[in-house]
Amino acid sequence: MVSILLVEDDQEIARIIKDHLNRQKMTVTWASTGHEGWEDFNQGKYDMAIIDLMLPEMDGFQLNKHIRLKSDVPILIISAKQEDEAKIKGLELGADDYMTKPFSLAELTARVKSHLRRYQRYRGVKEASSQYIFNLGLVIDLEKRQVLVNRQEVTLTTKEFAILALFILHPQRTFSKSELYQHVWGETDAFGSNNTVNVHIKGLRHKLGEHLKEPKWIETVWGVGYRFIGAKTS
Repeated sequence: MVSILLVEDDQEIARIIKDHLNRQKMTVTWASTGHEGWEDFNQGKYDMAIIDLMLPEMDGFQLNKHIRLKSDVPILIISAKQEDEAKIKGLELGADDYMTKPFSLAELTARVKSHLRRYQRYRGVKEASSQYIFNLGLVIDLEKRQVLVNRQEVTLTTKEFAILALFILHPQRTFSKSELYQHVWGETDAFGSNNTVNVHIKGLRHKLGEHLKEPKWIETVWGVGYRFIGAKTS
């Protein structure tokens, strides 16, 4: 059965959408804040996300950005904002579609089913394996949450693995410390984030067996942040 994450702070609108999609034989998980939505997304497996923009704790733009960094699931923004700037920003951050409130449930259904059909076709041609093999003996299996270095398993904390997973899904992309903090910790308040990220990067590097001056996989971009430089071999 199709599983959808709905992030909407208006309880009545959320109830109407949830009940309607349930009648379409879709399972809907409802979150009322951006932070709750991000936690739900990390804890479950979803085929699509429907996100309002004006959310407490973490707005829809930020949530959209986090989800897109981690997954290719279709994202449909629903919002009362009619300005072109909001639509453009949402689409540039990776959303697949934008609906302005109020909208009909018939149109919502049509768009949801259209995006799900395209996503299912896309998934059909994606590589089935969740395993990534890199130079110098680094092997990462995202589904099993397993990391090997020279065939020896490396035990990472939840945050360390989340950082590494983000890196390998976006190789050569430089992430600032605040971006890493917001994505991995799900917090928009970046106070104290630099030290927190530094500690976890240091721990991750130590467990992987690499050194700051001679990075094998994680490179420091001085004054900016970090990026993954490992060469994929399979």
